[in-house]
Amino acid sequence: MADVPNRPTLAVTGASGRLGGRVALRLAAGGLPQRLLARNLAKVPALPGATAFPCAYGDREAVVRALAGVERVLMVSASESPDRLEQHRTFVDAAVEAGVGHLVYISFFGAAPDATFTLARDHWHTEQHIRASGLAFTFLRDNLYADFMPALVGEDDVIHGPGGQGRAAVVAQDDIAEAAAAVLTRAPEHVGASYDLTGPHALTFEEIAAVLSHTSGRSVNYHAETIPEAYASRARYGAPDWQLDAWVSTYTAVAAGELDGVSNAVVRLTGHPATDLTSVLLAAGS
Repeated sequence: MADVPNRPTLAVTGASGRLGGRVALRLAAGGLPQRLLARNLAKVPALPGATAFPCAYGDREAVVRALAGVERVLMVSASESPDRLEQHRTFVDAAVEAGVGHLVYISFFGAAPDATFTLARDHWHTEQHIRASGLAFTFLRDNLYADFMPALVGEDDVIHGPGGQGRAAVVAQDDIAEAAAAVLTRAPEHVGASYDLTGPHALTFEEIAAVLSHTSGRSVNYHAETIPEAYASRARYGAPDWQLDAWVSTYTAVAAGELDGVSNAVVRLTGHPATDLTSVLLAAGS
C-alpha cells in the first residue's frame, strides 16, 4: 500500500467490530491515516494515524460530522435489526451531505429483492439507495463468514438447519478485509464494480461438519431439518419473528442454491488465493 497515490482521507465504520477492525488494521499497517467510526469509542483500537469518531448509523448529524472531509468510506452493514435498512439510508444520505467521494459497501452474496435469505433483501435495497444517491460506489458481496461456522454447532455437536444438500462458498473475514483495504486504497479502479467474495470451495453443511470435526477433534454432524423443525428448534430463544425468519432463511437460501458459486474476486483484489475453511479454523484454534 506504500504506493497509494495522493493518500486520500479514509474512514472505516464498525471499527470496533470483527470486520471493520480488520480493515482498519490493514490500512494502519500501510501507513494510511483514517477515521474510525463506532458507536462505542472505548472498543475502537488505538492505531497509528487513526482518529476515532462517535457515530451511529441512524444519527445523521453525527455521521455528517464524522465524514466531513472524507474522500472514501467503508460502510460495514449495521447490526441486524428491524430498522437496519432505514439506518443504512440515513447513513448514505449523510455521506452525500458530508461530501464523501466514494462509498465501499459490505453487501451480501446474491443480494436481491426476492432473495430467500431475508436480510439479503435489505442489502439489495441498500445498494439501490446508494446507486440513486449519486455517490461513486463499490459493492463487496460477501458469502457466509467461514469464521462463524463453529457457531452453527449446537451443544450436541450437531449443525441443525434446513440447508438440504445446498452449498455455500464460505469466505474468510481476513480475505474480505484485505479485499476491502485494496479497494479503499485504489478506489478509482473500482468505481461502479460489484465483487462476489467467496472462499475457494462451495461446501455442503455435511462437508462443513467434516471440516469442523477435523479441526476441532470433536465429532460434528449435520442434521437437515425441515422448515417447521427449524422454527420449532429455535422458538426457545424467544426471538422476534423477523429474527427467526433470518436465522432459518440462512439455511433455506443455501438449500435453494443461492449461496453456491465460487468467484475469483479475492485473488483479483488481494493477489493471493482465497483461504479455505480448514485453514481459517486452524488459524483460529478451532
